[in-house]
Amino acid sequence: MITAIREVRRAKGLTLEEVAQRCDPPTTPQTIGRLECGTRTVSLPWLRRIAAALEVEPADLVKLPDRVELPVAALLDAAGAHAPRRAQAALPPAPTPGAVAVMVSQGVGDYRAGDEIWCETLGPDRFGDAMNRDVLVPRPAGRFLFGRLIGREGGRKLLVLPPGHGARQQVVADPPWVARAVKLVRAL
Repeated sequence: MITAIREVRRAKGLTLEEVAQRCDPPTTPQTIGRLECGTRTVSLPWLRRIAAALEVEPADLVKLPDRVELPVAALLDAAGAHAPRRAQAALPPAPTPGAVAVMVSQGVGDYRAGDEIWCETLGPDRFGDAMNRDVLVPRPAGRFLFGRLIGREGGRKLLVLPPGHGARQQVVADPPWVARAVKLVRAL
């Protein structure tokens, strides 16, 4: 099996030691190195352990013959664009289980027509994790509210500010879930 462990590790800016320590249970950097270069066979349990340590899906660590990789040509920072010191590949976006998307059909606020806003769903016990972030909130009769979660009142009453100039704060009582925006996919 050909793996992309090295490429994913480098794309995430991690050393062999850091990945080894993130494994559960921890292992040695030498073991991770052997699994990367193929001198040790990668079993499914190892693939799962390393994927968890790298915070990716196990499938992201397997190279398939028909999978196209996107090489990183340059890194951009405050000093400008420069070539990476070693070859890197960009990881393709992949939705997580339970994720939902918002498609922007007409520009509003910071969002442009054609944008995809990928969101992770959160239950009522995690509404605080979405504070000051853009959220999608379900409303009765199959309607939704999208905007910045700016506050909470008495438990599960949420205060949401829709995007756009002059928008007024909306209050939603007891929604069963919210979806916090985590990734913006935009064509340039």
